[in-house]
Amino acid sequence: MVRTRVVVSGEVQGVYFRDTCRRTAAQHGVTGWVRNLPDGRVEAVFEGDPEGVEGLVAWARRGPSRATVTAMTVHDEPVEGLTTFEIR
Repeated sequence: MVRTRVVVSGEVQGVYFRDTCRRTAAQHGVTGWVRNLPDGRVEAVFEGDPEGVEGLVAWARRGPSRATVTAMTVHDEPVEGLTTFEIR
């Protein structure tokens, strides 16, 4: 199990980023959460097997079709053992 936090910048709010992230996480068997930040960015935490988490990080680099991702920070963190994926 691994845990990664990403913060995505660009045109990422109002383009179904969070809902598409939740659905993509379910497809990859990844738990965690995603939320909009007040400054227009999106923050997400992904937990799961390394392959699934890597798949979500790769997806977040481009986002859903209506998004324009201009930058993304990625940080590994200690696993907390999350059991679901939620939109915050």
